[in-house]
Parts: sequence; structure tokens; C-alpha cells
Amino acid sequence: MKKIILPIIALLIALSAFSQSKKDRIKALKVSFITERLELTQEEAQKFWPVYNAYDDITGKIKYEDLRNIRREIKNNIATLTDKRASELLEEIASAENKLHEEEVKLNVKLKKIISPKKILLLKIAEEDFKKKLFDQWKKMKHDGKKP
Repeated sequence: MKKIILPIIALLIALSAFSQSKKDRIKALKVSFITERLELTQEEAQKFWPVYNAYDDITGKIKYEDLRNIRREIKNNIATLTDKRASELLEEIASAENKLHEEEVKLNVKLKKIISPKKILLLKIAEEDFKKKLFDQWKKMKHDGKKP
């Protein structure tokens, strides 16, 4: 039994480390991409990144925990959902989306003290461009038969 459990645990740890390093690489690419697009000075970057990272962490939690759980429940139970539960889920989605919007407003207020409004607009464009670039890369890898 121990002979089976140890390799499984080692495999799970390795997979976890691999996926974490993948996330870290994507985050590093995003930092580089945004820094370049915004042409942040060293002083701006030192103030900008802690604020942006805190925002990214909060919104990531909302997107990848709250909304993902709601979507999973809908997908798994759509055939048996009552109107009451469907209504509750719609309210939960609206609440999560409102939280995302509130966090974006807070971010804009904080960033106005650090960078120009024009750079904040450039940030919005850079975020969308980065997502598009990442998605295009994923599609290319999938098309070429490689695992993303």
C-alpha cells in the first residue's frame, strides 16, 4: 500500500508545482506586458504593482472561486434547477459581478494617485490585449496538438 501511495503523492506534488510555475510564468509575462505598454517609470511601477496585484488577487478570487462555483452548479444541475434556486443563482451572479465592478472602481481611484488617467485607460487596453494574446496562444497550441 505504501508503495502505491508514495508515487501518487509525489506525482500530485509535481503536478501542483508544474501548474503553479505555469501560473507564475503567465503572471510574469503579464507584468512585463503591462509595464511595457504603460511605459511605467521605476517610481510608478513601485507604487502601481502592489495596488494592481491586490486588485488582481481579489478579482481573481471572485472570478475563479465565486463565479466558477456558481457556473459549476448551474452546469451540473440545470435540468433539475427549480425556479427559486435559479433565481438565487442569478442574484449570486449579479452580486459577484457587482463586486468585480466595485473593485474596478476602487482600483481606478487608487491608480489616479499613482499614474495618469491616460495610463489607466492604457491599462484597460493592455489587459484585454494580454488576454487575447494568451487565448490566441492557447488556441495555437491546441491546434498544433500540444497541451496548453
